[in-house]
Amino acid sequence: MSEDVSFVCQQCKQPLQLDPSLTELAPSAVDMVAASLGQQTPRNTPVSPSQKLASLAAPSSSKLAWQKAQALPASTRSGSSKHRPAGESFVLLQDSVVHKIPTDGSKPGGTQKARQRASTPSRAPSVSRKVTNTTDKTPSTPTATSPTKPAAPPIAPPRSHHLAQTLKLYTLLSNRTDLDHPLCTDCTSVLISALTKQLEETKRERDGYIAFERDVRNNAGTGDIKEMEAHIEQLKLEEKTVLDELLDAEKEKARLDRELEELEREEKELEEKEAEFWRVYNANSLAEASTAASLRTIRAAQEADAAELARLSRANVYNDAFCIGHDGVFGTINGLRLGRVTGVAVPWAEVNAAWGQALLLLHTIARKVGFVFEQYRLVPMGSCSRIERIGGDKAVYELFGSGELHIGRLLHNRRFDYGMVAFLECLRQIIEFAKTQESVDFPHAIVKDKIGDASIKWQFNQEETWTRALRHVLLALKILLKWATTV
Repeated sequence: MSEDVSFVCQQCKQPLQLDPSLTELAPSAVDMVAASLGQQTPRNTPVSPSQKLASLAAPSSSKLAWQKAQALPASTRSGSSKHRPAGESFVLLQDSVVHKIPTDGSKPGGTQKARQRASTPSRAPSVSRKVTNTTDKTPSTPTATSPTKPAAPPIAPPRSHHLAQTLKLYTLLSNRTDLDHPLCTDCTSVLISALTKQLEETKRERDGYIAFERDVRNNAGTGDIKEMEAHIEQLKLEEKTVLDELLDAEKEKARLDRELEELEREEKELEEKEAEFWRVYNANSLAEASTAASLRTIRAAQEADAAELARLSRANVYNDAFCIGHDGVFGTINGLRLGRVTGVAVPWAEVNAAWGQALLLLHTIARKVGFVFEQYRLVPMGSCSRIERIGGDKAVYELFGSGELHIGRLLHNRRFDYGMVAFLECLRQIIEFAKTQESVDFPHAIVKDKIGDASIKWQFNQEETWTRALRHVLLALKILLKWATTV
């Protein structure tokens, strides 16, 4: 190997300069160091309790006490159950208990013994405490083999052989500590400080267990076994009582669970019924609202129809169809003047149309009240209306005239006078019929060709008198119309 081989610290990675004693280490020295470290037990190898006890650096008296305690029957070591779990096969002292236990140096007669224990170094416990996980590491250098080879001859070995011996030494140290080697001076100081602190804690823990063991030994013979057994029996009875209560509670819980399930089922059914009820209720509410709206609409229409019916009932269609009034000295029917006076030339066409409306009104009243005229039949034909005589000579009388004075028109005017007299006779007949039905007052009496004191004939009569007679006729027709519409 070349001369420029160098090492670095496995913690801080700083370059190292080895001591010449390490670079020229003899194989015998390496074997001696390996023998002083002892054999390393693999982690996966099962170790019996006796082997663990033998590997501990504890006094023989403590080991003997532990063996006696393990040899006692289970009933003596356990007060509550026959089968203790594996975790209760040892006593673990808390740190507060360990710190409160005084060391042997503070007790009389124990100073010399404590000093002897403190002055005797114990490697195995401290190393075994820290190397429990060292088998999991994979060191960067080859693992050292067991130092069983004989020492090398005192012939000066080559430098590569010295390097191999040095690597073997570092491998042994790395396998038995938590850190890889080599280490620098500072890292070594830190490691020594940590190991020293760990050693002190281990010693304090050991002293605590020894004091606890001593107290247990001192108190072991003072207890009353019978009292303890009675207490154990009492605890067993209490345990049985509690177990019975637990069984009863479990039964009650099962019963309550079943009752709860039944209540939940009933609650679900009630929720379904409630949902169905609200669904039906909402549907009925909507139907009721729709029906109420329809009812309001129908009632509004009914009120409107009733108002219209009342209006129509109050209205008289006959009054609208036959409006009788007056225009000065003239009586009018539907705005048509009936009559002639000096100074006012009313056309004969208007007079004839007025007579046609008057004859139609008389015919309508008779038909409405179911009256049949005697010997006459009315034929309303507007301006050419006429009255037919159905008895005797069966003559036809025209109810329209003209102002011409020739011979032919004179005969026509004579029939016109007969027609007006026949109209007046028919009016008299229906007035008498109305009086027989109920008391109806007419202001003018009808006698032959006169109504009141005025003659209805046109020929050989004054126009004012004839016009007054026609006005009386229209008044009688108006009274008859009012009576006929109330029957």
